Amino acid sequence: MIFSVLFGLMLPLVMLPGRIACAFPESFGATTDPPPNILIITVDNVGYGDLKPFNDASSIITPNLNLFASQGALLTNFYTASPTCTASRAALLTGRIPQRNKLSEQLVGLEGNYGIGLSHSEIILPQLVKKSPHGYATAAFGKWNIGFAPGSRPTERGFDEFLGIASGNADHFTHVYAGRKDLYHNTTAINRHGEYSTDLFANAAIDFIKAKTSNEIPWMVYLPFDAPHHPGDRNVAPGEPNNWKAPDYAFEPYGLSPGVKDPKKRFNAVVTAIDLAIGRVMETLDELGIADHTFVFLYSDNGAFYPYLDIQSNAPLRGAGVTLWEGGIRVPAIARWPGKIKANSTITTRLWSPDLFVGVAELAGAELPQDRFIDGKNPIPVLTGQTIHSPHATLFFKYQSHAALIWGDYKILREKPEDPWMLFNLREDQAETTDLAGSHPDFVRKMEEPYRLTEAEINRYLEREQKKRNFQR
Repeated sequence: MIFSVLFGLMLPLVMLPGRIACAFPESFGATTDPPPNILIITVDNVGYGDLKPFNDASSIITPNLNLFASQGALLTNFYTASPTCTASRAALLTGRIPQRNKLSEQLVGLEGNYGIGLSHSEIILPQLVKKSPHGYATAAFGKWNIGFAPGSRPTERGFDEFLGIASGNADHFTHVYAGRKDLYHNTTAINRHGEYSTDLFANAAIDFIKAKTSNEIPWMVYLPFDAPHHPGDRNVAPGEPNNWKAPDYAFEPYGLSPGVKDPKKRFNAVVTAIDLAIGRVMETLDELGIADHTFVFLYSDNGAFYPYLDIQSNAPLRGAGVTLWEGGIRVPAIARWPGKIKANSTITTRLWSPDLFVGVAELAGAELPQDRFIDGKNPIPVLTGQTIHSPHATLFFKYQSHAALIWGDYKILREKPEDPWMLFNLREDQAETTDLAGSHPDFVRKMEEPYRLTEAEINRYLEREQKKRNFQR
């Protein structure tokens, strides 16, 4: 019975012909003429408690993000589909969880980052938007991290323009990854040594937005900042300290010298630099008179990592990135669309990153792929206040040995397959301090069943997909 209900919830995304059905009034979304511009911003490893709109105790100065939040909605129950960078980005871009798009692990090293990465058979956001009849221009500026082999690069996968790094935690000023210059414009390696990556990416986005707006072309921009992720040791030149790197101007709001050694103060400056960059992008929308006609969504790709929890914060959540504790997968998110998304509001309804794939299709009037399963569901009715109910009955998570499922107020979690399930009431205990499995074994059994059935459904789906590919050969 449970499987029937779950399959019934999944079926409409697989079988519905043409564009997804509009679930809100004609003044919203895909029926808008002209269609809205779309700006998707991600930040890298920002914890739930790092930003002041989510944690008033945060010492990080972010006036522009504070303003952004006051103009839109805070999403306090938003999840990333994976607690690691590569898999998180692939889930956003495909609308499919890592187990389904098969990019479930972090790409590392030159071999990983310059390999195929995400399968070429996957349809990603810009390819989806290109199905819109409205002639969207598309661009990506920032961290790619899902494969950079020929055929895998952004401008070969639907983006009209790309400026960014191919890999992950490159140095923010030299753009070096493992001894190699990692910065590209489209498919050409470029050298912008000394220019801070956050500013490079924001400036490129601003230039693209101005150019397309002046020509009255609707646009979708994917702006995945590579900060504040700490640079890897192998990406910093010999003899240079590997510290949190920020431009001099980002220390000024704190009254600090750029030479300050304290890692917490340096991290704060890195986030403030992001805030200032986002502020310039938002000011550009205002100056061009298109702020009211632009859907903006910002979230962190995953939670802060364990080595830095004395510097960063996932408060009040437990755990960190690369785990399925709430601190790894529940992330800060903000949405703004003036006149459509209520200003200075809070949305507690549960959504997750694959939903943006479906939401963008709705906004752009694009057709969803009909030949594959999409795990995301349309978030626009929730964001625009048409409903307070989540489009998801459950959320399924799996990362390496970790597993979790959220259903209603409850979450089951285990760190190893041989471990017993833990049970938490997220409404009453979002910090996951009290394991209820011993006192509610019936709840555990009830939630374990949809986890098992969902896992089995995914495996059967992948088997069918493989048979289909083999037949096509």
